[in-house]
Amino acid sequence: MEDQTVSNRHHAIDQSTLVTHDPHDDKHQGAVVMPIYQNSLFTFPTYKDFDQAFAGPDDTPLYSRGNNPTVQQLEARLAALQGGEKARCFGSGMAAISTGIMSLVRGGDHVICVDQAYGPTRELLGKFLSQYGVETTFVDGTSLEAIRSAAKANTKLIYLESPTTLTIRLQDLRACAHFAKSIGAATMIDNTWATPCYQNPFEFGIDLVAHSVSKYIGGHSDIVGGVLIGSAELINRINANEYLLLGGIMTSQTASLVMRGLRTLPLRLEKLEQNGLTVARYLESLPFITRVNHPGLPSHPQHELAKRQMTGTSSLFSFETNLTTEVMKIWADRLAYFRIGVSWGGFESLVTVGKLGPGYESVQGSLVRLYVGLEKPQDLIADIRQASAELLVNS
Repeated sequence: MEDQTVSNRHHAIDQSTLVTHDPHDDKHQGAVVMPIYQNSLFTFPTYKDFDQAFAGPDDTPLYSRGNNPTVQQLEARLAALQGGEKARCFGSGMAAISTGIMSLVRGGDHVICVDQAYGPTRELLGKFLSQYGVETTFVDGTSLEAIRSAAKANTKLIYLESPTTLTIRLQDLRACAHFAKSIGAATMIDNTWATPCYQNPFEFGIDLVAHSVSKYIGGHSDIVGGVLIGSAELINRINANEYLLLGGIMTSQTASLVMRGLRTLPLRLEKLEQNGLTVARYLESLPFITRVNHPGLPSHPQHELAKRQMTGTSSLFSFETNLTTEVMKIWADRLAYFRIGVSWGGFESLVTVGKLGPGYESVQGSLVRLYVGLEKPQDLIADIRQASAELLVNS
């Protein structure tokens, strides 16, 4: 149930105002926070009312597997913030991504996917959907020529993730969308890294946007969820088919927590961007680090593209080193303020260590991913300095 007042005013007001101002109608009794509708179903006083509701718009609350007012309020907020017409929330980011992909392809279709996309997304396309006749070609997304060369007569989807969340590589969204339209293919992007605040893929012609709201949007490391945002026609079609049949719904309790996080998203991102850049600049000075992958740094090979496509940068990035993963895991163990763990986007700083991915097969080194949280950046730098003391001596 999209809030037309907010949606129509999206481009006229600042994002901080948009996420703070939640106009509710009278049925919520003027509640400043959207109530949690903890209902499995919604009943009607007469069969006439029931029949009208059943035959009415798809967003009429009947059963919470289809529509729940609390979840719908979050969907309206996210659609407005991202600049899309409509949104659908899911129980996880992968529920949103898998539903979105399956809504756009059928058996016998071909997909082009960037080779640095989220691991479970690559597994869904490369293994799971291949069982049902969907073929996928993984390409270097930094190369438009690689994307063009991978196209086939049956290519129906170009799947993007910009920036990617490990090597932090970008794709030229406008060029990808233009090429996809020229061959009759749809485009879908995982926009989690940039968030709705720092990148609007619809401005460049992308068809469907996915987010893991477990990350920056939720912001407190206490929920798991996802969202798809697109045109009303596309979201309505997904709602009537994959969404209802696969059942990967978001609960009203989760939606309420996500709305809480959403209210501070622009404010948190400002601080996180500052913190991330401060730490990234320090890392560039360390001799055992060969490259820092942060698009906000002038040294990033796609820095100019990042400035054209995004209005800001988040605080998830990585660095490369010729040192082995064994050495860098010991380094990570020494860190006091960076916790070892997957995911990101919350208040706490995180670190993971792994092998360099596609394109680095001949390099003997490792990739360290850092998520810089809301701690004071000087404390994080001091923490990195003490953990690096032995490495600096031997460099």
